[in-house]
Amino acid sequence: MGKLFDAYETILAPMAGVSDIAFRTVCREFGADLTFTEMVSAKGLSYANEKTRHLLDLADGESKVGVQLFGHEPDTMASQAAWVENVMGDTLAYIDINMGCPARKIVSKGDGSALMKDPELAARIVSAIKSVSGVNVTAKFRRGWGMGDETAVELAKRLEQAGVDAVTVHGRFAEQLYRGASDRGVIGRVKEAVSVPVVGNGDIKCGADAVAMVRETGCDAVMIARAAEGNPWIFEQVKAALKGEEEPPKPTPFDRIQMARRHARLLEQREGRNIVRMRKHAMWYVTGLPGASKARGMFNYCTTLDGFERVFDQLEEICHAS
Repeated sequence: MGKLFDAYETILAPMAGVSDIAFRTVCREFGADLTFTEMVSAKGLSYANEKTRHLLDLADGESKVGVQLFGHEPDTMASQAAWVENVMGDTLAYIDINMGCPARKIVSKGDGSALMKDPELAARIVSAIKSVSGVNVTAKFRRGWGMGDETAVELAKRLEQAGVDAVTVHGRFAEQLYRGASDRGVIGRVKEAVSVPVVGNGDIKCGADAVAMVRETGCDAVMIARAAEGNPWIFEQVKAALKGEEEPPKPTPFDRIQMARRHARLLEQREGRNIVRMRKHAMWYVTGLPGASKARGMFNYCTTLDGFERVFDQLEEICHAS
C-alpha cells in the first residue's frame, strides 16, 4: 500500500443520501478502514447553510473521517476546505475533490465529473486547496467524460503536477452513469502513469473482486460504494480476502434483519423525525428475503422507529416459517 493509505486499505465511498452517521457506524464496525461523509457542497458551506454543515457531524467514536467537497470555483473550494480543516481538526483524514459524480443536477452546474472536461480548471482547484490546506488533498474521477474517450491518465498527470496527494479512479465513463461494467484496466494505466497513490473503485461486490482489482491494477487501496448498501459485511469479507484468509460466512436472513433494526435505531437516535431516510436502507437490507416485496411497500409508509420495527417483526415471522 502507498504511504498515504497504509492505514486505509478499504474505504467507504462518499454517497449522497447514503453515507450518513448510522451507515458509517455499521460499516466501520465491519472493518471499513476509512469512511466518508456524504459529499458536501462548497457553495453550501460558504453560505453557512446549516443543512450542509450538518453533513460534517461525526458519529460517537468516529476518530477519522474523509470529507469530499464538490464545486467548480477554486477560491470557494479553497476557502471552504480551509474552514472544514479548521472545524474538524485531527478528525479530518483528508479532503477529497469530487470530479466523478455524473448526476445531472451536479454536472449541470459544472461540478462533479463536468470538471473532467476542463482539466485546467480541475488542476487550479487542486492547487488552490493545496495552498491553504495542511492535510492531504485527493481527487476522485472517472475513466473519462464521453463514452470511449478515456482521459483519466492525462487528468491524473495534470493533477499530480498541481500537487494532489492521491487519486481515486472509477472505471466507468461519466456518460455511463452507473450502467455497464467498470473497467479495471484504466486504474492500472493511471497507476503506471503517476507516482502518487491510486485508489481503485468500481464493481467491487465481494472479496474476490477486491483481490482481482489489486492484482490487476496495483492500486494502493480499494473503495467500495453501492455494494455496501444494506451489506456492511462486505468490508470484513474484502479484508479477509486481501489477507488471503477464508472469508467470513455470508449473513443469514436473521442477521440482515437484526442489522437493519440496529441501523434504524442508530438513525433514530441521531436524526429523530428524519428516520424516513431509513426507508431505502431497509429495502437494501431485506432484498431477496421471503416477504421482501411486500415489506418494501410497507417501508414507504414508515415514519417512526416503531413502524420499521413492526415490518421487521413480520419479516422475521415469515423467515421462521420458510
